Amino acid sequence: MIINKNGVDYTLTAEEEAEYLANIAQIQAEKQATKYMFDRAKAYPSFADQFDTIFHEGIDAWKAQIQAVKDRFPKE
Repeated sequence: MIINKNGVDYTLTAEEEAEYLANIAQIQAEKQATKYMFDRAKAYPSFADQFDTIFHEGIDAWKAQIQAVKDRFPKE
């Protein structure tokens, strides 16, 4: 396998290639395992909107709003 690092091509040995591919697989697994956190962060209402919900509709309405996001993007 040949990889390019900073504009320079490097030929990997079989052992280096296996380690390289294992590292990529590990990074992808970690990214997938934490994807729900980023999805939730984008889906949650702003703090101002959350406080407004609490003030006008009560804490139970806020909890339902937050739970809907958690249900849509569950932990894996």
